[in-house]
Amino acid sequence: MTLYKRYADELATLIASGALQPDERLPSVREASRKRGLSEMTVLRAYHRLEASGLIVAKPRSGYYVCAQRAKPPKPALSKPLARSTTVDKSELIYELLAAIRRPSVVPLGSAFPSPKLLPLKALHASLNRSVRGLDPWRTVVDLSPGNPELRRLIALRYSGDGIAIEPEGLVITDGAMEALSLCLQAVTSPGDAVIIESPTFYASLQALERLRLRAVEVPTDPETGVDLDALATALKRHKPAACWLMTSFQNPLGASMPDARKQALVTLLAQHGVPLIEDDVYGELHYGESRSKPAKAWDEEGLVLHCSSFSKCLAPGYRIGWAAPGRYTARVERLKLGSSLSAALPSQLALADYLATGSYERHLRKLREQLIAGRDAMLAAIQQHFPDGTRVTRPDGGYFLWVELPKGGDTRALQQAALAQDISIAPGALFSARDDFAHCLRLNYGHPDDGRVGAALETLGRLARG
Repeated sequence: MTLYKRYADELATLIASGALQPDERLPSVREASRKRGLSEMTVLRAYHRLEASGLIVAKPRSGYYVCAQRAKPPKPALSKPLARSTTVDKSELIYELLAAIRRPSVVPLGSAFPSPKLLPLKALHASLNRSVRGLDPWRTVVDLSPGNPELRRLIALRYSGDGIAIEPEGLVITDGAMEALSLCLQAVTSPGDAVIIESPTFYASLQALERLRLRAVEVPTDPETGVDLDALATALKRHKPAACWLMTSFQNPLGASMPDARKQALVTLLAQHGVPLIEDDVYGELHYGESRSKPAKAWDEEGLVLHCSSFSKCLAPGYRIGWAAPGRYTARVERLKLGSSLSAALPSQLALADYLATGSYERHLRKLREQLIAGRDAMLAAIQQHFPDGTRVTRPDGGYFLWVELPKGGDTRALQQAALAQDISIAPGALFSARDDFAHCLRLNYGHPDDGRVGAALETLGRLARG
């Protein structure tokens, strides 16, 4: 990106975050040039760019000022899925997306992972070397499912620190969260059963339903507070589902997080119907507040919540270590794990146990959260600056996704193809529904604040969306 664009985007981020207030005077062109080491022409071009975007205004003989506060884009509307169960056929579209983001030349706005450069890979490699040095060969055939005892103890200890009672014996280590979720789904369903999911939902849940020949029942979901409990109660009575698969904290793709009272009411409602809840909590550690948002598992008194998480989204994607806390279904999930892949890779388990024992994890998470907040604010500023009038967007308090709703008539499948031609990936809205809902929506990943191509990619994307 050229220098003037980079400086303009930096100022736009400060304006969007409130660091630069409405009617606040910007440094003079000469002052900004001296302080930033930029030419006066570069500063002037940046100011002209912001002025053309309506973010600042020039006042004669006075200088440049931040414009009066522009209204932030409103949040997307509550989803309104059809109230019926349906089969799922999304694999081809999902594979198309995943194939695109593998190319290093592509700006990964459609990716499901944060930038690996934000993760403590050197420290993890050191833990891996320490933990496998002098490893007793018998450990490779003894530490089968439910997993390495020390890793399970350390995971249970983290839950305990958040006031959530999960015993090490109640954990099953898996090959990432997707296997944990899939095993839990298999434990409580049979082919042909109905499963309640959010609308929109993470496309991996659609893949699992498709593979296991289950039917999806999509329930309206608020972009801020999560699944609509009244609509859920109606769906429970009408469809008699075998299970419910929800993401209660920083939901993918919306970023929605259910308040504690709603999570408690959710657990109570499902317990009244005897319906298991498969809880996907892979973003729980990526909260921007002072403390972690408790998962629904915290209110589970009947053992009906099958809670799943992993280290893939916040620490070590390539290590493929996740886990399930399946409550009353623990033995069943453990047997399914033994029957499918025996155990998760032992070196990965030992390395993560060693890393957790060093006490470095919390420091890493604090730094990662700060980087993600910066990435969110920069992307929100770019959307406000470059995307069409009438665009709606979420402002999540955790995770690393924005859900963007373009004006009616927008076609994000076409936008995806046009963006790929410019080496930019996005996740079109059709990926997140069993039907082709959300055709004018898309999910953007702001977990790559270290990638200098993102600002220019968002400008290009906004231009394509306006066209």
